[in-house]
Amino acid sequence: MGDTRVRIAKTQAELNSFTRYLLRDIEALDKMLRMGWIENDEMKIGAEQEMCIVDKHGKPAPHNLQILDKMKHPNFVTELAKFNIEANIDPLPFKGSCFSDLEKQILDLTNILRKAADEIDVNVVLTGILPTIRKFDIGIDNLTPNPRYHALMEAISGLRGDKYELRIEGLDELNVITDSALIEACNTSFQVHLQIKPDEFVNKYNIAQAIAAPVLAVSTNSPMLFNKRLWSETRIALFRQSIDTRLATEHLRERSPRVTFGTQWLKGSILNLYKEDIMRFRIMFMSDIEEDVLDSIEQGITPKLRALNIHNSTVYRWNRACYGVSPNGKPHLRIENRVFPAGPSIVDEVANAAFWIGLMNGFTDVYPDITKVMDFDDAKSNFLIAARAGLGSKFVWANGKKIIDMDLISKELIPIAREGLRKASVDTTDIDKYMGIIEERNKSGNTGSRWMLNSYSKLAKETSKDDIPLALTGALIKYQRENVPVSTWKNASVEDIGDYAPSSFLVEEFMTTDLFTVNKDDIPELAADMMDWRRIRYIPIENAEGELIGLLTIRMLLRYFRNRDEGKEPLKIEDLMIKEPISVTPHSTITEAIEIMTTQKIGCLPVVNNKVLVGIITEADFLFITSRLLTRLTKKRKKDKSNEKANKE
Repeated sequence: MGDTRVRIAKTQAELNSFTRYLLRDIEALDKMLRMGWIENDEMKIGAEQEMCIVDKHGKPAPHNLQILDKMKHPNFVTELAKFNIEANIDPLPFKGSCFSDLEKQILDLTNILRKAADEIDVNVVLTGILPTIRKFDIGIDNLTPNPRYHALMEAISGLRGDKYELRIEGLDELNVITDSALIEACNTSFQVHLQIKPDEFVNKYNIAQAIAAPVLAVSTNSPMLFNKRLWSETRIALFRQSIDTRLATEHLRERSPRVTFGTQWLKGSILNLYKEDIMRFRIMFMSDIEEDVLDSIEQGITPKLRALNIHNSTVYRWNRACYGVSPNGKPHLRIENRVFPAGPSIVDEVANAAFWIGLMNGFTDVYPDITKVMDFDDAKSNFLIAARAGLGSKFVWANGKKIIDMDLISKELIPIAREGLRKASVDTTDIDKYMGIIEERNKSGNTGSRWMLNSYSKLAKETSKDDIPLALTGALIKYQRENVPVSTWKNASVEDIGDYAPSSFLVEEFMTTDLFTVNKDDIPELAADMMDWRRIRYIPIENAEGELIGLLTIRMLLRYFRNRDEGKEPLKIEDLMIKEPISVTPHSTITEAIEIMTTQKIGCLPVVNNKVLVGIITEADFLFITSRLLTRLTKKRKKDKSNEKANKE
């Protein structure tokens, strides 16, 4: 979550004061490195587990504060949105049964969370991007009331304005404008920490950059956003765009986004990472700091370097350098891997962690200095390729070798990871279990993203598009409770949809967004042919700004053509259309829309958001909803009778 005692600088004097503390922290870290203060003994691993809270229908439930209040557990903290929560995992020595211990700890914490969630009739899901999340869910009212989060939203808005345009193109295309950077809360991740010895930091950081692509490719789990199929790991594009504080006019300059892979291999010292971030990125927020870090060092006290950590927490490198103070009072350095999505299951996540950490520990035996055999641009390009396409991508690897990621993983990287874990004296049973999961996932190609996309294709033939996220989320919950690897999962089915309650659904979940519209100055014949070609009964009329200005029905056209006087000048659509049609917003409920259509005796409702036409919903949509509800109720009754009969027998 980061330091919560932060705020926006109110004056230039405040900003300058914080900047001085930041520069002194750099000086203090440099001094500690030269004096050999940084911990160099037993290395540890750790993790942060982000999760989504959903209601009984699998949709975001903004109840993190209520759940935290019920648990009162020190390992759980808030996240940016009210429907997210984070569990901090206690550090473990990198040896022995560390990975099975990590899995057990996450399982135990998740079970504690589930128990508290059950008490308020909600559930917990581990997923990179929740399939059921809607644009409505990322309104600023769902921001967790925490000073840090309010400061973050205010800082980003101050740097780039109040409108956030998101464009991501994959199998489908997403182009949406939101009112706040809370869209970043669509992302949930599994962040893995590895403690690094100071003299190995530069080399290990460069290794983390080089292997980011293959470890991401085999662990992708976020192929969808707002029910659109985008990148294999859509989190990568979403996070970068949602926290991008650059203005459009600045993109021609070489300004880095705050979410970044980096621009070159690290050289010299960890200090160069921190210095670059200070030079490239404006200070977003500050805090009142009383510690004199240099004086603390003189007294033999390890400084906390709060200013440095605050600024570092606002620069989102996919491999982030971290400074911390261990429980023994010694300072330490870590690399935080921010690449991994949450899920698909806890055992999958731990396998991802073991794969990455094993590679980090064994890589130098094969590549003593990766920067001498691999171009940084290739490492960065591989990472973006993996994010877009997932497993099955072609990389440019060491010495310019072009190779399919699946071959690279099976023939080279898994053996390196196994050896890296053996070097750390990790138990053989742990090595075999978690590397076996990676091997099987790589062999089958069934990553979390592939499972979701395959399920989507299957479901699209069985049910409507708006049912698919419900089925995916229901299946996620089911398999995660079983804690089995995603490579063994069957595709999601319609039966995975939970309780079906249309009254709680919103218009935006059912409306048609692939619209055919006409202009007020067009001729009626164009509208008539369009209706005939597409077999539709209603056509909205919009102006050049996309605003709804009218509605044309098939009955109007029939009357026009039946009564048309060939001797008169032909009419335009403006002369026929309903000039102020009744409409609803995307956030109206289905029951509200049905009531409007029933009382007003109309067959359709254009859907308008801030005057702009975004969709349409018709009586045919409601017939379809009713049909699905009746079908589900019939199946439920049959299932209940079958269970009742089995219990009697």
